[in-house]
Amino acid sequence: MKRILLILFAAIILFAGYEWITFPDVSALATKPPTTTAFMEQRKAEFRAAGKDDAIDYRWVPYARISPYLRRGVLVAEDDTFYEHDGVDVKALEEAIRKDWARKKATHGGSTITQQLAKNLYLSPSRNPLRKVKEYFLARSLENHLSKKRILELYMNVVEMGERVYGAEAASQFYFHTSAAGLSSSQAALLAGCLPNPRIMNPGAPNKRLRFRQRMVLSRMRRWGYLFEKEVLTEKKPLPAPATETTATTETTDTALQQTPPTDTATPEPEKTDTSPPPPTETDTSPPPETTTTTEP
Repeated sequence: MKRILLILFAAIILFAGYEWITFPDVSALATKPPTTTAFMEQRKAEFRAAGKDDAIDYRWVPYARISPYLRRGVLVAEDDTFYEHDGVDVKALEEAIRKDWARKKATHGGSTITQQLAKNLYLSPSRNPLRKVKEYFLARSLENHLSKKRILELYMNVVEMGERVYGAEAASQFYFHTSAAGLSSSQAALLAGCLPNPRIMNPGAPNKRLRFRQRMVLSRMRRWGYLFEKEVLTEKKPLPAPATETTATTETTDTALQQTPPTDTATPEPEKTDTSPPPPTETDTSPPPETTTTTEP
């Protein structure tokens, strides 16, 4: 028994040492965009294994050249506590674990934008517990070395938004034949809404699930989107909540917010009085049922 324990202890030490040696230097991302990601390389390998061309569309653009509508849409759709957490939303993680335990199946990730970025950059879609542990430490490292604005910029540039399509610029050009800066609110909500599973919820041919999420994102953007982005841009400086979304032109930390966003006549005027924080995602009205159900990678 002692020999088995010693072997197990030695294996743990060796594994920990290997992980420490191979742990990526995330500080380089503060000034340089990634040339590729683990998710991109995995997809390329899958294409090659199927005898297909492994070309993908990935175009880097700076934060200021991404529509404010999309920046806010991603926040309200993917991580409405992005400004508050340090890489991991403990409450959301506990809720995901509780649901997975009840269903006896790992279906809820409880991942923040920072965790999703860590997974995209360095890991795999696997839900292996050891991979989740590494994801946790990578997320904390990203938060320690990068600003919230930089993390959001990286995420919107590398996240998959369709088959072979990665990042806001590539998706905007592919689906709407416009730049990421020129997206309307409805177009941005469609892209933000597809993020849980862009291969199934295709912005080019939206299904009922995606249309539901588009409406949800639009509603949340009108209520809280500006507040969330303002917090990201100002980091941890306390600022009074704006009375209406039209005060976005007063923002001085990001010149993109001083520009008039693209006009979208199909979108109702923003609500001007409700600036209270959003309710938990679970309280949203259930979307229309679909014939196909998928699990987020």
